Amino acid sequence: MELQQIAEQAGRDLETATAQEILRWAVDTFGDRFAIATSMGDGLLAHLAASVASGVELVFLDTGYHFAETMGTRDAVASSYDVKVRTVLPLLSVAQQDREYGADLWDRNPTLCCAMRKVEPLARALEPFDAWASGVRRDEAVSRHDTRVVEWDAKRQMVKVNPIATWTQADADAYVADNGVLVNPLAYDGYPSIGCAPCTHRVAPGEDPRSGRWSGQAKTECGIHV
Repeated sequence: MELQQIAEQAGRDLETATAQEILRWAVDTFGDRFAIATSMGDGLLAHLAASVASGVELVFLDTGYHFAETMGTRDAVASSYDVKVRTVLPLLSVAQQDREYGADLWDRNPTLCCAMRKVEPLARALEPFDAWASGVRRDEAVSRHDTRVVEWDAKRQMVKVNPIATWTQADADAYVADNGVLVNPLAYDGYPSIGCAPCTHRVAPGEDPRSGRWSGQAKTECGIHV
């Protein structure tokens, strides 16, 4: 069966499955050709992966603009859970990008900055794999309401697994609390959605959790999930 058919069939069959069942299916189906992309907002995906299989690969994009707390969370996850964390860098360092495109590209052209520091590095990192997973949830944004638990990633020609797509924020919070999952300290300091430091701001109680991302810009996604 072709990868696209596998994705579409699994999307139907696993809609009501648990996150662990979805990840178990991915590991059983793709083995070492399956990886998980994580932004290190917390260790939830790492904990889930380690609960079903040993040594699942986690891909972390070091954009060069991360908060120190995010880098610390990456290190803590790598040392605390039975996963393999691989850090991927953009082709250009921040200094090289500044020289070629001018300083603060994130402010003048955030879409281009994201393309070079997130989208391209992830595409490169995922080349050896047939399937990848993300922590996208349907309740996070209008643009994510139609996310399937397993779907076809046409842009990358891969199977995309979204094991917690059906979870709510309350579900995620409960899992973190019940399992003592590592959490990026910024999550407790007004940052419910954490990206690069220059483009991420605190969110007031009751506001859209993603409203702190690219605040003031006509932008709601970095390009990885659209």
